Amino acid sequence: MARADETASPPGATTGDAVRWHALGPDAALARLGSDAAQGLTGEEARARATRFGPNEIREGRQRGRLAMLAAQFADVMILLLIGAAILSGVIGELADTLVILAIVVLNAAIGFAQEARAARAVAALRRLAAPTAVALRDGHPDHLPADRLVPGDIVLIEAGNAIPADLRLLEAAGLQLGEAPLTGESVPVVKHVAAAPDDQPLAERHGMAYKGTVVLNGRGRGVVVATGMATELGRIAAMLETAAAPRTPLQQRLAVFGRQIAIAAILICALIFGIGLLRGEAPLLMLLTALSLAVAAIPE
Repeated sequence: MARADETASPPGATTGDAVRWHALGPDAALARLGSDAAQGLTGEEARARATRFGPNEIREGRQRGRLAMLAAQFADVMILLLIGAAILSGVIGELADTLVILAIVVLNAAIGFAQEARAARAVAALRRLAAPTAVALRDGHPDHLPADRLVPGDIVLIEAGNAIPADLRLLEAAGLQLGEAPLTGESVPVVKHVAAAPDDQPLAERHGMAYKGTVVLNGRGRGVVVATGMATELGRIAAMLETAAAPRTPLQQRLAVFGRQIAIAAILICALIFGIGLLRGEAPLLMLLTALSLAVAAIPE
């Protein structure tokens, strides 16, 4: 990120990894962000930064509708082959095979649909953790404003009962304790202070930081906004939930390869038998039913 104009364009404010804010002292963080602990930002500067950094909100990715999510569960090649086998089984009168294959297909689709819907609900839950309002210094005066209007460099006042509205480098901490369970899973209140931490300090031990989505349990404090929206730690988690694919176990990977191999072999053998039957002068319909019966038996339900 460019560092030529630190006041109008605070470096490190859009990417948490660009600057290790927990390793900077309060004065160094303020200087880096071009802010003032007593005055905060001017209204004009805040508007300029809002234009650059955008709203302080956890964005939801492009959400697929329920029907689209359900349809996607049937896009796999093996699932399509099984559906085809079920249809052909019904055509040739093998009702039991049809019902069994369809039951497996429906069960597979239900499991996949439930997993995708759960991921979407997790992102929505992260959005609900965001504070609706915040108290920030603008032109030297405390201003109650919607939390989505906060920008890097804003000075935010926090007290017991508040949800942290953005990632903050703490400047003051008077008996300040935060609940960081939504971010770290730790249920014990975390005592905060303003001292700088080592550069490689784990997130759960960065006592000079207050992260978006956590809650003030005791005390009061003041902090400067260092990251907003999707650049916050909470925003990163939301982004990972949207983009991460569910890992497949080694057994699932081997079964997928094995299933494809069987399907390809079955199709080739069915085509071969159908062709040989025609060359021998057998009735085309009889050979088609024979080949389809073999396909139904061979496809790994």
